[in-house]
Amino acid sequence: MPNFTILNRFSSSFRDYNSHLKLVFICTTVSGGGVLGYNAVVGSSEDAVVAAADKKKVVVLGTGWAATSFMKNLNNPKYDVQVVSPRNYFAFTPLLPSVTCGTVEARSIVEPVRNIFPKKNVEVQFSEAECIKIDAENKKVYCRSISKNNLNGQEEFAVDYDILIISVGANVNTFNTPGVVENCHFLKEVEDAEKIRRTVIDCFERASLPDISEEERKRILHFAIVGGGPTGVEFAAALHDFVNGDLVKLYPGIKDLVQITLLEAGNHILSMFDKRITAFAEDKFQREGIDVKTGSMVVKVTNKEICTKEVTNGGQISSIPYGMAVWSTGIGTRPFIKDFMSQIGQGNRRALLTDEWLRVEGFNDVYALGDCATVNQRKVVEDIAAIFKKADKNNSGTLTVKEFQEVMGDIYERYPQVELYLKNKQMSNIADLLKEDNVDVKKQLNIEELKKVLSKVDSQMKFLPATAQVASQQGIYLAKCFNRMEDCEENPEGPLRFRGEGRHRFKPFRYKHLGQFAPLGGEKTAAQLPGDWVSIGHSSQWLWYSVYASKQVSWRTRALVVTDWTRRFVFGRDSSRI
Repeated sequence: MPNFTILNRFSSSFRDYNSHLKLVFICTTVSGGGVLGYNAVVGSSEDAVVAAADKKKVVVLGTGWAATSFMKNLNNPKYDVQVVSPRNYFAFTPLLPSVTCGTVEARSIVEPVRNIFPKKNVEVQFSEAECIKIDAENKKVYCRSISKNNLNGQEEFAVDYDILIISVGANVNTFNTPGVVENCHFLKEVEDAEKIRRTVIDCFERASLPDISEEERKRILHFAIVGGGPTGVEFAAALHDFVNGDLVKLYPGIKDLVQITLLEAGNHILSMFDKRITAFAEDKFQREGIDVKTGSMVVKVTNKEICTKEVTNGGQISSIPYGMAVWSTGIGTRPFIKDFMSQIGQGNRRALLTDEWLRVEGFNDVYALGDCATVNQRKVVEDIAAIFKKADKNNSGTLTVKEFQEVMGDIYERYPQVELYLKNKQMSNIADLLKEDNVDVKKQLNIEELKKVLSKVDSQMKFLPATAQVASQQGIYLAKCFNRMEDCEENPEGPLRFRGEGRHRFKPFRYKHLGQFAPLGGEKTAAQLPGDWVSIGHSSQWLWYSVYASKQVSWRTRALVVTDWTRRFVFGRDSSRI
């Protein structure tokens, strides 16, 4: 009650004041509150500016395996990320052959990147555009919008960066063969798979027309696949299943005219697999009527014929009529990557050369991952003198085995070929390597003996394959490095710097091969897993199903893919031309 009385008195007194005093009071009160509000806003804005100034701008080119793996695993809030790619989705490319024949629908293997990238503590922006030039000197990338709508009259724009990650994949390598680009299908993108699917149906529909001659029908229904690698073999097997399991029921009058030919310039298909898998695949294709022509190099493609040169038969030239041709022979370099490589002195290479930490050689702030790059593993023989000097702590000019073994852990990390050599030779440690060269492990080593021992391990150096598995592991590795950047600056965890002081910040990238699959049709798959374990048959097919389902980037795509497989088992493949 007393409080209420005081409030009434204050209110009545305020009403009794003249209007000028009221205005002064109101302005003072409002302005005071405004000052408080202004101070709060300015304070928070200044904090935000400081926080933003501490962040580094990371530009990621691409939305493939490497870029997506990097973005999914990055959780360091000290980076602002901008992703630039002409595709606003991630595609599960190992299932593209299944899309070509309707086993899996195209939308089942793609996930919008905006569903993948959202982070609670990392700000990510996405621009649907293609990169057309990299200016590493000024730290800019120049991009062009792929949208048909010209926004604000600007189709091209530049993006500044502190750190650049190039993960744009690669083009198909045509080896400059005449007519390939104009007449062949490729199988690199989702759009390619959909186009192949429509063309297969078109071939059957055209061959069913009443006024087509028998010879022309045979040509139209001849499907040629160039390249006996995993993609070509899997597509040939998928096409054979599609034709014999579904299309022959719908086109019974022309089923006997269908022919599938697989052309390979080498001596065998699936040459990167175990010989047992290669032999099984060739025998299976022969039994099922798939014509495998090894030693056949394609030299020209017209709109109706493929010209081949026999590698092992005196270079004889022959022509093969076809209705549809699919080209799957290796990878090539994208034009703007070629331009960037010429800028930095790598113009004579097929891919960007990086060090073992995935940095483009000559740059500390430009990384390259996936098919557009290759890791330049340093040879041990190039650093023998530096290794010897680092191990010889007392500068005696000789090494005891103990001194050498103290740096062997760092040598294993820095030069993986050493560990591979020991493994292949079934050696347990460096002492076994010394004994192989009849070096007395009880005596001290001089630099010539060390050079003799280590020089042969470089024979185990291998380039990493251009696969989704490699790209994915590289993206995960780089994200983990970025997440621990500050900690590793203070406490480096990498091997010794043999040509410098201290240690490297991070351990170098190491690819761990988890195995590979080769679907061969008829619900049979060949699997080659670590430890030289080979399995071929129906059990491997179910392993393939489980692995590919588990590797999907979201539960949505996982459910869609499994549903498509189930639908195919129950109802068969869809043969409509959509």
